[in-house]
Amino acid sequence: MLQLTKQRHHKRDTTPQEGHSTFAKNLTPSMQGDRLILKAGGKVLENARWVMSRMARCEIFDPDEVAIAHVYTRVCRRCFLLGDDPFSGKNFDHRKVWIEEHLRQFASFFGIDLLGFSILSDHFHLILRSRPDVVATWSDEEVARRWLMLCPHRRTADGSPMTPADPEIKSIAGCPVKRAEIRQRLSSFSWWMRLLCQRVATRANREDEQTGRFFQDRYHATRLADEASLLACAAYVDLNPIRAAIAETLEQSDHTSVQRRIEALVEEAAVAREPCSEANGGEADDARSRRSTIRGDAFLSPVSIDEQFDPVGPCESASGKRCSDKGFLAMRAADYLELLDWTARQTVPGKHRTATGVPPILVRLGLDRATWCELVKDFGRLFCSVAGRPGCVDSMRCHRTHRRYHLRRRARELLTTSG
Repeated sequence: MLQLTKQRHHKRDTTPQEGHSTFAKNLTPSMQGDRLILKAGGKVLENARWVMSRMARCEIFDPDEVAIAHVYTRVCRRCFLLGDDPFSGKNFDHRKVWIEEHLRQFASFFGIDLLGFSILSDHFHLILRSRPDVVATWSDEEVARRWLMLCPHRRTADGSPMTPADPEIKSIAGCPVKRAEIRQRLSSFSWWMRLLCQRVATRANREDEQTGRFFQDRYHATRLADEASLLACAAYVDLNPIRAAIAETLEQSDHTSVQRRIEALVEEAAVAREPCSEANGGEADDARSRRSTIRGDAFLSPVSIDEQFDPVGPCESASGKRCSDKGFLAMRAADYLELLDWTARQTVPGKHRTATGVPPILVRLGLDRATWCELVKDFGRLFCSVAGRPGCVDSMRCHRTHRRYHLRRRARELLTTSG
C-alpha cells in the first residue's frame, strides 16, 4: 500500500536580513572624475566604476570622409606574445616583424595612409588616415587588383600573393555590387585591422599549435579631431618604448615609425655626402632617385605638410609604396624629431632636461609644458571616442543619431585652461 506523506510547507521569510536595509539607506553615490564612488556607512567601496557602453564606430567614422584615427589592440590576457614571455620563457620578437611586414603591404594596397606605428610586446598602436578621395580616383580594374593582392586567390611557394589574372579582376570589376563594396573596404579602418589581426593570429596560433583567440578583443579607435590631438597622439605612439623603459633613445626604439624615419634621414644624409662627378652625374641622380623610393620609411606618410604650397587634392603616391604623398603635421621632420627628444626629456624620469624653452609648435598651438607632457603621457586615458579641444569636439555630432560626443572631464579641463 502506497503511503502518502504530507510535505510541510514552510512560509518563506520575507523579512530583510540584518543590515541590508541599513546598507541601502546609507549607500550614497558620487562622481570623482570618470569614476563612480560609492560610500556606505562612511566607507568608500573600491572597484566601483561607471560602466558605459562603447559607441559604435559607424557613429564616429563616416566612410565617405577623410578621418584620422588612433587604433590599438592587445593580445589576450595581456600576455607578452609579441616579445619576451616570462611564463613560457620564449621570445616572440619575430612576430613584431610579421606585423611590420603586413603594415608595409597594407600601406601599398589599401586606400589608407599609415602615419605612425609602435609595436610592443603585448599590444601595438597605429595612426591611420582613411582616404576615400584617393580610392574614388581608382578605376574598377585597379580596385579589383588591389583587393586581390590583399586577399589573393593564388599564392607563390613562399606565401606571397600572385599577380591576379584577368578573369579574377573581371569577376570583381564586372559586378557593380561587389565592386562598390570592395571600394568601400579599401578605405575602411575595420577591414585594415580585421585582416591584420586575423593573419597575425592565424600564424601565431599555428606556430604555438594552439586555437582560439590571440587578441583580447576588437581594436579600440579614437578619432583625432584637430592638430593638437594629432600631434599629441603621434608623440604618444612614438615615445611608447621609451615611456615603457624598453628603449633609452629614439634610435633604439625598435619597430616604431620614428625609428624608420630616423634611419631614412641618416641614409639620405649619407647619399648626399657621396661624391658626384660631372661624367656620371646623371647616373648618380638616377641612383639617388631609386634609393628614395626604397628608403625605410617609404611606406609611411611624410611628416611635413605645407597647406599654402602643397598641391590640393588626393596627391596619390607615384611610388606605389603608400596611398598618398600628403603629410600630416605643419612642421619639418627634423623639428618633429627634436620635439620628441624634448618631450622624452621632460616626461621620462632620469632623462637630462635641456634648458631650452617650449618648442615653437607648442607655442603656436597654445600648449604649455605641463599640459603637453600630460597629454603625451596619458593620452590613452584622457580620450575615448574623439580627441580634440572642447570647442572642436562639442561642435561635432554622431553620423547617425546626431548625438554629441563625450569628452572626459580631465581632458576638458586640461585643454580649456591651455586654450
